[in-house]
Amino acid sequence: MAKKFKKVLGAAAVASMVFMLAACGNSDSGDDAKTDENKETETKDKEAAKPPEDADYTVNYDGIKTASIKAGVSVHDPSILQVGDTYYIYGSHMSAAKSTDLRNWTKLGDGYDTNNPVYGTFMENDHIFDFAGNMFSAIPTDNGGTHVWAPDIYYNEEKQLYYMYFCTSSTWNASNLCYATSKSPEGPFEWQGAFIYSGYNENTLKNTDILDYVSKEYALENYISGVQYNFNECPNAIDPTIFHDKDGRLWMVYGSWSGGIHLLEIDENTGKLIRPEADEENGIDPYYGKRILGGGHTSIEAPYILYDEPSGYYYLYVSYGKLDRKGGYQIRVFRSDKVDGDYVDMNGNTPLIGKGNPAYMGLKLSGNYLLPSLEKAYMATGHNSAFIDEKDGKRYIVYHTRFDDGSEYHEPRVHQYLLNEDAWPCMLPYATDGETVSETGYAADEVAGEYYVINQGMGVDAKIATPFKLIFTEDGGVFGNKITGTWEAKDNSYYVTIKYDKNEYKGVFCAMNDEAGTAVMTFSAVGSNESIWGVKY
Repeated sequence: MAKKFKKVLGAAAVASMVFMLAACGNSDSGDDAKTDENKETETKDKEAAKPPEDADYTVNYDGIKTASIKAGVSVHDPSILQVGDTYYIYGSHMSAAKSTDLRNWTKLGDGYDTNNPVYGTFMENDHIFDFAGNMFSAIPTDNGGTHVWAPDIYYNEEKQLYYMYFCTSSTWNASNLCYATSKSPEGPFEWQGAFIYSGYNENTLKNTDILDYVSKEYALENYISGVQYNFNECPNAIDPTIFHDKDGRLWMVYGSWSGGIHLLEIDENTGKLIRPEADEENGIDPYYGKRILGGGHTSIEAPYILYDEPSGYYYLYVSYGKLDRKGGYQIRVFRSDKVDGDYVDMNGNTPLIGKGNPAYMGLKLSGNYLLPSLEKAYMATGHNSAFIDEKDGKRYIVYHTRFDDGSEYHEPRVHQYLLNEDAWPCMLPYATDGETVSETGYAADEVAGEYYVINQGMGVDAKIATPFKLIFTEDGGVFGNKITGTWEAKDNSYYVTIKYDKNEYKGVFCAMNDEAGTAVMTFSAVGSNESIWGVKY
């Protein structure tokens, strides 16, 4: 039986360790000498690893079975809710579905229809669209249509009510946040009120609730620029998501292109917002709350915050790019040990107005990519939610993806993710299929071998990440076409550190099924805001 894989050492490294132990017995050996010897050991260890004599770095999919999984539904901007053994997703355009395995979904409702069992009452309530969303609104819409986007739901145990937060929208920044309640996660949800407005001007300011909280002079100075809404500094009132902090307080994060991502507390007893006191020094506005990311009409939207108790971090997921197939849509993540930030990436940076190009900030988890077993590339993977399963503690990312097929059709996907040794998310390569990572690691012969590897990069464009081949040898070497590096597994764990091309990636191994059902070994690792995925057949 193969023993569990420990730290990989070649013969030269073992000899070097003997030399080092002997040197340690010399009373004249100081810290500098030990440092030099450690460097020598590392060098000899790397020299010991050699590629197989018959190494072939050609990418060849011969013999690899392909398939496309079918979600059964099309839900845009999916937000996840777990109720016992059932998982619900709610999306834009009044869509919703449920599943018991996070892979096969059953439609519950879809579209702007009074017969929609989940959202049907929305279409019977004229007040939902008073401000934005139809041709009779205070600000005429772009197309005269009705838009309900990006709902998110939480359950209030004391009231035994499900609270849905969502936005109505018309022009690119004329939007309104609202909330609704239901006794069932399957609806019908009944509208309860509206509480944040954006996209108005001096004449339509009166159609909002803003003057209930700030003076007209303050609003004109801070929220209006010339004759239009100050969209560079004030948020677009869309994409609300709700979460509890470590102390049980309830918060809403929201926003998009325009003035960035903002944070406000919610009174759980009423479901309404708690307006903060103005604090210009700390970026807190008395109406919109605290800006925690973005601004200046840059490409950041779809915020989702998840508090992870085991790690002690709040993880802020956002999407970059435009949402169409070739728009570079993708998932990025930041984190903080405090609910209101600072939220930083792997390099300690936060994208804010005047802080540089946000495309270089944020750990990129997923964009456009092609992997073995996929019949066509995934494109525009984004607008995600995330959750920790209350049954087994597994962590999941839920998003929608389009495909490299010339259409804009999209489906929901769910991937398990693991935290690496430094508590950064590592998204597993394939849609979840019930896999469970080995907490004590994997045997050497399970891990070493030929991997099809993609690097998600940092681009915000239509480019598709495609595989190249890397060979992991049992003595800790990493070899590819003009690539030489090392890998090292941490004792009795699934953690791995991979180094090549002067880059270091820390990640995880996990055995799982690809999307054709073939058992494979995979790794997912991150470094300097890039994600690399590897699959071994």
